[in-house]
Amino acid sequence: MAGSLIKIDEEIVSSAVASVTLTGIDSTYDVYMVKANNVTVGTNNVYVKFRFTESGTPNTTANYDVAYKELRAYAAFGNVSATDETSAYFSSKAIGTGTQEQSNSIHYIFNANNSSEYTFYTMEVTLRDQSAGNHNGGQGGGVFTSASTVDGLQIFAASGDIETGVFSLYGYKK
Repeated sequence: MAGSLIKIDEEIVSSAVASVTLTGIDSTYDVYMVKANNVTVGTNNVYVKFRFTESGTPNTTANYDVAYKELRAYAAFGNVSATDETSAYFSSKAIGTGTQEQSNSIHYIFNANNSSEYTFYTMEVTLRDQSAGNHNGGQGGGVFTSASTVDGLQIFAASGDIETGVFSLYGYKK
């Protein structure tokens, strides 16, 4: 994809918050990118998850499907999939409160502002997990099976708070 990224929104978390919401998805761009750096959580052994927002409100219906390859440095690779979930995975493995346990990721979002199409995304994740800080990665994606207009996303820890992280939303200029 040749082109340039235009920063639309950024949230910097330096103390505990329940969730982070990135807004600004509209018809300006066909493709959006979300970048998350140095994400940590306050509860041990939890996934970082997300929901798309419609008119600024997170959609909690069971319309999230996901599939990805879990890339483990300490064991064989694994496959993860889920359908009809009320949220989607933002991290590919649970992280925790131990030293150096954090997640970094890039997500591309497609068809978000097209109300006649499903919104889908790809994810690339690298992290140190809750199991002694093992190195992990994830490569895959998912689909939000609701033909609706998406205008942002809410990112949250499956339990507890997000403690730190830099979350950025970009539009991909053609």
